[in-house]
Amino acid sequence: MARTVCPHDCPSACSLDVQVADGRVVSVKGGDNPYTAGVICAKVSRYGERVHHPDRILQPLERVGPKGSGQWRPIAWDAALDRLAGAFTEAAERHGPEAVWPYNSGGTMGLVQRDGIHRLTHVMGYSRRKRTICTAIAIAGWSAGIGRVAGPDPREMAVSDLIVVWGGNPVSTQVNAMSHISRARKTRGAKLVVIDPYRTGTAAAADLHLAPRPGTDGALACAVLHVLFRDGYADRAYLAAHAEDTAALEAHVATRTPDWAAAITGLTVAEIEAFAALYGATPRSYIRCGFGFTRTRNGAVNLHAVTCLPTVTGAWQHEGGGALWQNAAIFNWDKTLTEGLDAKAPGVRELDMSRIGAILADDADALQGGPPVRAMLIQSANPAASAPDSNRVRAGLMRPDVFLAVHEQFMTETAALADLVLPATTFLEHDDIYGAGGHSHIQSGPALLEPPGECRSNHDLIAALAGRLGATHAGFDFSARDLADATLARSGWGGLDRLEQERWIDAQPSFAESHFLTGFGHSDGRFRFSPDWSSLGPRAAGMPALPDHWAVSEPADAERPFRMVAPPARQFLNTTFTNSPESIRREGRPTCLLHPADGARLGIATGDAVEIGNTRGQVRLHARLAEGQPPGIVVVESLWPSAAFSGGRGINALIGDTPAAPNDGATFHDTAVWVRAA
Repeated sequence: MARTVCPHDCPSACSLDVQVADGRVVSVKGGDNPYTAGVICAKVSRYGERVHHPDRILQPLERVGPKGSGQWRPIAWDAALDRLAGAFTEAAERHGPEAVWPYNSGGTMGLVQRDGIHRLTHVMGYSRRKRTICTAIAIAGWSAGIGRVAGPDPREMAVSDLIVVWGGNPVSTQVNAMSHISRARKTRGAKLVVIDPYRTGTAAAADLHLAPRPGTDGALACAVLHVLFRDGYADRAYLAAHAEDTAALEAHVATRTPDWAAAITGLTVAEIEAFAALYGATPRSYIRCGFGFTRTRNGAVNLHAVTCLPTVTGAWQHEGGGALWQNAAIFNWDKTLTEGLDAKAPGVRELDMSRIGAILADDADALQGGPPVRAMLIQSANPAASAPDSNRVRAGLMRPDVFLAVHEQFMTETAALADLVLPATTFLEHDDIYGAGGHSHIQSGPALLEPPGECRSNHDLIAALAGRLGATHAGFDFSARDLADATLARSGWGGLDRLEQERWIDAQPSFAESHFLTGFGHSDGRFRFSPDWSSLGPRAAGMPALPDHWAVSEPADAERPFRMVAPPARQFLNTTFTNSPESIRREGRPTCLLHPADGARLGIATGDAVEIGNTRGQVRLHARLAEGQPPGIVVVESLWPSAAFSGGRGINALIGDTPAAPNDGATFHDTAVWVRAA
């Protein structure tokens, strides 16, 4: 049994024990890391299906027919790299280096294998990729009041008396979090409250489920703040010592009553009052913030409003109290070598990855007035399926004047549109190191298998391409293992030998620092009820000065009366595992969840074929009538491949790429649609 780490885009970064025999994965189990605690999700436990899948790409392929035709021929690695380097050089000579756009996302979260593409970008002066598709909105919302992306140890949930899962579904997406929540419920009688617009698996297990309309979480938080001040739950001494703008906040929320919020959220006054009283009366209250409620145009405002709750009650002072979104800042990574930060020149544009469709359509605003993108290398990403406005993304990737190389494990929707497809390793076939978003441990992920066929790691591909382009940087000369070792040492963690000897390094700061008792992340150490949004991004105009309901969501109207959210399916992770036989079997088929009253009004029953659409396109799938969500809300658990839909287009075809305030970001849960029987 060998120890490694799950590499996927999930806050849990689970410790794994992998049994390998005769070059094959025998079993994958949760490791004994104190956060993982032996528990992993079912999809990763079946990882052998993915590693040894017969459809893995095992040799470089060159397109010989029209883009998207599926006509390929093998090509040698040297020839493929020569062609890729030639395409980059030609685009740079014709339009300038910013015409080349290396693009990646979270297909692996390891520092070595994920980030080397940025090193190439910086050395060569190519267009940078702005990291908006997942966290940009939430980072702004969390930082607005708190000033630092960190928080209390998530293991403290085990000693909480109230856990509020706000905008997340850990039963599906962070199963370890449920382990710590369950411990608190069993040993302390802790209550679990889930706030989510539909009845998730986590909501079904909760003591209380509140289902506000999408994009109205800020209104709910403001009503709770109203009750906290009104009913004497505000910790005046704590506020005086640790917060700014308290008087302004109290005066502001005096008018944000439960009646006011009920009209906006669709919740009842009684539900809001009951939750506010429970929260206010429970000092050890821990809010576990998810990503879901930030993926709206007003998501940053909503998250900031939620972080105000433990500040008003002073819950940050208590073990098992406070709030956590992500813990990324505690690792203090020095990414000079991995990302080539010392080669990062000023003035090079940073293109919004969530607007790839507009960028490839030569939209002047999306291109920031610069040259068109004419050559791309995509690693660890599948934007043809996962980016917003996916019809437009596909059209852009299909352009004959855009050279596209994709480094992948499988023939994804993006790879199918490429000029070159290059075979990639899985995490069991290369070396890397990992931090985490949802816990505090640094871990090592060594190669446990030989790469099959001609597969190469991200690091090896980038280093080889750099050599052909004349790109020089120390990071290209290291092996993956040596780069991991050097990064650990530069970051103050002692090196790879220490990490492997100790099995993991717990980077969680002291209780006082984690709970901001030594100061929040602003220069004066105080929480901001009235944040400086303009310091967090260029789109701050019009954002509310204090927590509020900011009504900027894509509006429903007579033609598009439904609001749609597209949360993760339990058996998939973004577009990973969508070709795993057991994951497909368990998920069944793409489904649209409708409130029974909406189904009755539209003449739609469970199992019926339906169409959902708006001005961007339409998709066809099947309905399931489901209680536990507000009427007028459509839920499509994703991301199914487009081919799984009878119309051949996936759900992201309906989702717009309008950037969110204040610093861009994808709004996957902020879409207006119509629904009708097919």
